[in-house]
Amino acid sequence: MRGSAAIAPPSAEPSPQLIECARIQHSIERFGDRFLHRVFTDGEIEYSMSMKFPERHLAARFAGKEAVAKAFGTGIGKAMGWRNIDIQKKSSGEPFLVFSGPAEAFAAKRGVTSALITLSHTEHHAIAGVVLEG
Repeated sequence: MRGSAAIAPPSAEPSPQLIECARIQHSIERFGDRFLHRVFTDGEIEYSMSMKFPERHLAARFAGKEAVAKAFGTGIGKAMGWRNIDIQKKSSGEPFLVFSGPAEAFAAKRGVTSALITLSHTEHHAIAGVVLEG
């Protein structure tokens, strides 16, 4: 395709991302609400802060956002921002992704028809995996 960049298809391979919960706790202690509202949606903050160990839930969501960016092959920045990737929960507890703004447009451009996510955490680590289908 001369004169235009080829659009790579979405990744059908899992894109795991691991993060230390202490990293998120440190950012909360150092930057407070400024950090929280720069990275997480209001719903993610509300849910995580209602839990006994909010940093673990926030770390899992942080890892999830990084896994999405990794699956798209873009990173966080020009193509999509942190808050354009929203990790919500069904009543069953299953997490799901909601894209907005540039992330939603990028997903449509890439032909993403389904975005699957899994989250888990321990006392010290959080992990997320994302598969984009389309």
